[in-house]
Parts: sequence; structure tokens; C-alpha cells
Amino acid sequence: MSEEARTPGDEVTMENAFPELQERQIVRGTVVRVDSEGVLVDVGAKSEGLIPVREFRPGESPTDLRVGEQIDVYVMRVEQEEGSILLSKRRADVQRAWERLETALREGHILHAMVVDRVKGGVVVDVGLRGFVPGSHIDLTRVRGRRFENLVGESVPLKVIEIDRERNRVILSHKQAVEEERARRKEELFRTLREGDEVEGVVRRITDFGVFVDLGGVDALLPISEMAWTYIKHPSEAVRRGQTLRLRVIRVDPAAGKISLSLKQVLPDPWVDIRSRYREGDVVRGKVVRLAPSGAFVRLRDVDAFLPVGEVAERRGQKIEELVQVGTAVEAVVTEIKPEDRRMVVSVRRLRQQREREELAQYQQAQERSGFTIGSVAGDVLRQAVRGTEEGSEPAPPAEGGRDEGKEGA
Repeated sequence: MSEEARTPGDEVTMENAFPELQERQIVRGTVVRVDSEGVLVDVGAKSEGLIPVREFRPGESPTDLRVGEQIDVYVMRVEQEEGSILLSKRRADVQRAWERLETALREGHILHAMVVDRVKGGVVVDVGLRGFVPGSHIDLTRVRGRRFENLVGESVPLKVIEIDRERNRVILSHKQAVEEERARRKEELFRTLREGDEVEGVVRRITDFGVFVDLGGVDALLPISEMAWTYIKHPSEAVRRGQTLRLRVIRVDPAAGKISLSLKQVLPDPWVDIRSRYREGDVVRGKVVRLAPSGAFVRLRDVDAFLPVGEVAERRGQKIEELVQVGTAVEAVVTEIKPEDRRMVVSVRRLRQQREREELAQYQQAQERSGFTIGSVAGDVLRQAVRGTEEGSEPAPPAEGGRDEGKEGA
């Protein structure tokens, strides 16, 4: 700007080049030096301001900051004559924390903060200052052991429910935040999830009829019938609490708020290539895993075969529980395979008959090799009887109650 164009109001002075700082205000500054005495911060004034070590929050240190980093600071004192400025990071952090908490209370935001202590009646969280979560407002459904102390060190969602600056009091609710997050995730999940999708979840609860799997805040049911390709008596045989599973969605019902899952549908189906491992006539071994009125199910290596009661009974009218029990070892022959029906039938009776025929054939072959047969034995007996008659030996007496036909003829 030329001398002619400059007006008195345009004169550059130290006062308007560096805006005057006001005490008890929060300003943004840039870290220019870090040492053992504290941190020097450029706040746009004639000189840098100093943050003494004592003006950091407990647990913080000047060495936590880096040169060039921008931070909020609280102006504690400004000495115009000496040009010194005293700053506080701790007070700026607390002031910003109150502002953030007030906004969260007013607008219903969910905050996330670390649980730092277990105290009587609840836990303490770090929300920029100490906040209290009463025991009645803590959700322990996802907490290991369901104990308050197990939350210490964890970052948890929180809702602000009460603020009192004068008494330095902040009350928060973990339970309300969890319920809201769960409802939001549930709504999103039902909007985006489709049957046939594969999802990942954590086993949270095991019951007799199946397990409940957490899909990220939404519990879905994995029925016992969808847990394995073979029969299982109880879900605990296949999964454990806390286990992460890869699952397939088989049903989504937004109206009822239900999701059904399948574990076996993401596992290889043993019936697809069953004929490459088993054929009719194969002898198989397994253990009885379940009884039914019409027979028993025998666990082979990877499938359950059906043993009809008629294929193990020795006589009519016998019940399956009279013949085998759960855990009984069974050896049988495969009589039928129907992959399309996921069905294999085995028979103990036919295997028994087959082995009896084999034993008889082996016996006959052995006799033939030794020259001893049933026919030769009968021939020897007949020849001895004829020889005895020719030599005048008395014939054998008639059977009791019979009659001597020779005498009657005389």
C-alpha cells in the first residue's frame, strides 16, 4: 500500500498485529517447544505462552505433546508489561469436557469413555473429568463374569443423564447407551441382511434347543438342527460359549424381530460325495447315537446311518431298546444309500447271515480238501449196516411203540 493510500486506521502497530488475549478464555495454539519446565505454545500473541507441568491433567506429561501439534489452552494470566503468558492445558480440557457433556445431554449423543475405577455403587469413567455410572445403569450382559470390576480398562458407550457443574457432578448410563446402540444396530441389520448371507457372530448363550449368537448387538438363533450334519444330543457338543462362528442366514423376520442361522450349511455336506466313500455291501463300524421306535441311528465317520429294528432283531416283536443302547458298538453291512434323501441303511442281520454262509462255505471247502464229507460219512454207515446183516448180526430193535412188521407177515 502506498503512503498516499494509507489512512490513519491502516497503521500497523504491535497492538493490532497481535490481538490482545483475555484471561479465562480458551484459545487454539501451536506447540513450539517441549522441555522439563513445561510447554511453550504460540497463541498468536507478542510472545509464546507457557504451560507449566502442574497445568497438565493427572497422568499426562509435557512429553506427551509434539512440536507443531495444535492444542486448546486456557489463558490463566497475561502480563502485558513483561509480555509473559501463563496457560493451562488441564483447565482447557476440563472446560471442553463440560461443553461436550452438555451438548451430549442436550442432543442425546452417545459417548465412549474408559472405565477407570470400581467404586461403591458403580464405576468411575474418564469423560475428560470423572463421571459416575451407578450400578443400576450398568449393562453386564456382555461382561465377563458379570462383575463391575471386569469393566475397568474397557471403553464403553455412555449416555449423559445428569450434569451439575457447581457440584462437579456427572452421572451417566451405560445401560441406556447399550440399549440404544443395540436398537440402532438391529434396525440396520434387518434393513440390510438377506437370507443366504454369511455372517460372523459370537456364541452368547447355550440352551437345550440351540444357541443365541451375537451378530454385533443383535442376538440370532442357531437351532440345534442346523448345527451339524450328524445328530447331536445337546448344542454344547458342537460349540462353546464365547466361540466365534461363521454362519449362514436362513431366515429373517423383521416383524417378529427374529433371525435364524445355520452352521452346517457353511460346512462341507458329507452327502454330496457319499458314494465315493461308501457303497452297498461295505461293512461299516460305528456307535449308536440315537434310538427311535423303528430302529437306531449309527454314527459312522461323517454321517448317521439308520439301522431298522428288523435288521438287528433275531425274532419278531423285539424292541430296539432290547437289542442296542446309545453307545453300543455296531458292525453292519450297507444295504441302501440315497444321497438325495440323505439316507443310508445298514443291517446287522444280513451281515450275520452273510458271515454264516461264508463260514459254511469255508467249512465245506476244508472238508473237501481233507476227503471228509457228509456223503462219505453216510456211505460208510450204510456199508457197515449191510455187512452186519450178511454176517448174521441181529437187526436193531424197533423203535418204542412201533410194530414188528416181519412177525405180522408170518
